[in-house]
Amino acid sequence: MSRIDIEDILDRYLKGEASTGEIEQVEIWLNNNGNPNSEWQQMDKASRDRWLEGLFNNIQSSAGINGSKVVTMPRRVLWRRIVAVAAVVAIFFTIYLEWPALQNKLHPIQLTALKVPANQKTQIVLADGSKIWINSLSEIKYHKVFNGKTREVYLSGEAYFDIRHDAARPFIIHTGKVLTTVLGTAFNIRQDSLMHTVVVTVARGKVSVANGDQPLGTITPNQQISFNEINQQHTQKDVDAEQVIAWRESDIHFNDITFADAAVQLQQRFKVKISFTNDKVKNCRFTGTALKAERLADVLKVICAFNDATYQTKADGSIIIDGPGCN
Repeated sequence: MSRIDIEDILDRYLKGEASTGEIEQVEIWLNNNGNPNSEWQQMDKASRDRWLEGLFNNIQSSAGINGSKVVTMPRRVLWRRIVAVAAVVAIFFTIYLEWPALQNKLHPIQLTALKVPANQKTQIVLADGSKIWINSLSEIKYHKVFNGKTREVYLSGEAYFDIRHDAARPFIIHTGKVLTTVLGTAFNIRQDSLMHTVVVTVARGKVSVANGDQPLGTITPNQQISFNEINQQHTQKDVDAEQVIAWRESDIHFNDITFADAAVQLQQRFKVKISFTNDKVKNCRFTGTALKAERLADVLKVICAFNDATYQTKADGSIIIDGPGCN
C-alpha cells in the first residue's frame, strides 16, 4: 500500500466517508498501535525508529483485508479515536519522508568488497552477467544480487566495465562524487589519487558522467571525460580507447606515441610517478611492444635505449627520465 493510499483512507475515515472495509482497516491499525500522540513525545530516537518500523509493518500486513463487518462505537470513543488518527496522519508524513534513511539504518545494505594487491589484476562477473576488470591497487564494492531499480557499484582506483544491457535498471558507478551512468556498454574509469582526477573513457556504447547532480557530459566510443576533484573542472576529448584499456593485457603496445604518452601508460600500469628532466626527451616518438611486461625496469631499459635516454629511481620510488631528446 502506498503513502497516497494510506492518506486517502485516513482522510475518508476522518470525514466519515470511508467504506466498511476501510473503517475496519483503520480500527485494526489503531487497536494494534494505540494512540501514539502522548507516547511519541516521550520516546527517544531509537524507540521512535522501532515504533515506526512496527507501525509500517502492521499497516502493510493488514492493507489487503476486506471485511463486511460494520464497526460501531459510542460517539465519545469515536472522537477519541479520530484524535488518534489525526496523530497517526502526522506521523505518516514522518514515516514516508524518512523511510529510506530509516530502512538503511535498520537494515543496512551489505556490499561485497574486493581489493586487488599491487602488481595484480583480477576479473569478476556480477549477478546480472556484467564483467569488471579491476586494476592493481584498486577496490570495487558491489551487491551480490541487484534487487533495486538500479545496479550500483563503488570504485576506488581503476577498472574496465563491460555492462550487460538492461533498459529497466541503469548501471551506476560511484567514483568519489563522480557518477557514471550506463544502460549497457564498455568503458574504463580511472581515479588518479596523485593527480586528483577521475577519467572516464568509452570503448563501446554511450556513457553519461556527472559530479553529484551536476551533469558533466555524455561520451561515445573513443571519447573521454576527465574531472579534476580539486578545482571541480572537467575536459572532454577524443582518445584511442584501445590504448587506455590496454592495461588489461600483459603486453603493452606503443603505437607511434611520444615518450610522455608512454610514461602515462606506465604510470597507470605500475602505479608509479614518472617525470622528465626536459621536454625534448618527452617529445620523442616511437612504436613498439613490451611483451609480458611484468617489470617496469625491463620496459624502461628498452624504451630508454631506443630513445637515447636514461632513467633513475628515486628513494620514494618515483622515476626520473633524462636524455638529449630526439631530432
